[in-house]
Amino acid sequence: MKKLIILAALVFFVVGSAFLTGTAQAGKKLKAGFIYVGPVGDYGWSHAHEMGRRYAMKRLPWLDSVYVESVSEADCARIIDRLIQGEKCDVVFTTSFGYMDATIAAGKKYPDKIFMHCSGFKRAKNVGTYFAELYQMYYLNGLMAGALTKNNKVGYVGAFPIPEVIRHIDAYALGVKAVNPRATVHVRWLFAWYAPGKAKEAAEALVADGCDALAFTEDSPSVIQVGQEHTEKGQPVYTFSHYSPMEKFGPDSAVSGQLVDWGIMYEKILRDIHDGKWTNEDLWWRVKEGAAHLGASPDHKINPKFVGKLKSIMVSTPDLGKISAYDLVMKRLAQMKKGPEVFDPFVGPIKDNKGNLRLKKGERATKGQLLSINYYVDNIVGNIPK
Repeated sequence: MKKLIILAALVFFVVGSAFLTGTAQAGKKLKAGFIYVGPVGDYGWSHAHEMGRRYAMKRLPWLDSVYVESVSEADCARIIDRLIQGEKCDVVFTTSFGYMDATIAAGKKYPDKIFMHCSGFKRAKNVGTYFAELYQMYYLNGLMAGALTKNNKVGYVGAFPIPEVIRHIDAYALGVKAVNPRATVHVRWLFAWYAPGKAKEAAEALVADGCDALAFTEDSPSVIQVGQEHTEKGQPVYTFSHYSPMEKFGPDSAVSGQLVDWGIMYEKILRDIHDGKWTNEDLWWRVKEGAAHLGASPDHKINPKFVGKLKSIMVSTPDLGKISAYDLVMKRLAQMKKGPEVFDPFVGPIKDNKGNLRLKKGERATKGQLLSINYYVDNIVGNIPK
């Protein structure tokens, strides 16, 4: 009798463990739901996630999936209910920072389902987090912008003043400063993720203010298109794309940018769930892990039209001495691939633009500090909106 009780307990433990990890054993189908904050045709954030979903579908024959696009943050909870109750999803990916609280609440409401929230910091027993982090790429873009600017004024169009975007602006500004201490960075905020018209207006305003190099966090190629239009008129404006391949929108303007690979992350997460190996993981992948790539095109890291110019510009660095801007970018990229302990932009001394020391000499920012960053570094003009 005692052996039967022990055996029953073991069976209960195994079944219960599989239940908590998404029920997905080898050979079983798995259905995933994806919630996007913008349209899949935005050619930015949501487009990149959709490419990742499609990649996972090709790689995982047992996977079924569905997505809902252009979901406001206020409507996230309702869409989660629809995916769980109507679509019968086993796992739901919520792909916007503003979906965080709704995702945590859904985890409590549906304890037998798995949720993965992108870019957030709250987790639960059945809620994990993941992010493909691009600040290293923004730093490399900043190196190029600082080297190329003639006016020593560099612009940035930002979506919302949240830590993720501020982190990218700061990294970009640190890159600018590393090669051009005289240059300043000027920011225009949209308060929208996908606002092509507003992005165009912001970019035009920055150019009118004298900025001749522009980067952005906004899910359309508007800034690239503005740069191309001015360049064609004989007023070169160097641009750096965001998330998706945008060089085709500015072949004479787009120098480089950031490309993201959500596919490898989705494949890893979904395999873990399917094989019963998932925990409420916190994935934060950068260059080393293969989630972040340099370039405005998958064909090259830097637009060939600008390679010669970058090779002709010599800059000085404390550790590498005199080096061309092009070689500096490639050297830093190679170092980043080895890990942030080899090279990372957020190593002190770093001061904010109010004169406060934020990182001491030799101090490397922790993940927690980067995820909660709320200050401009000292070569950025202006204040962060409240």
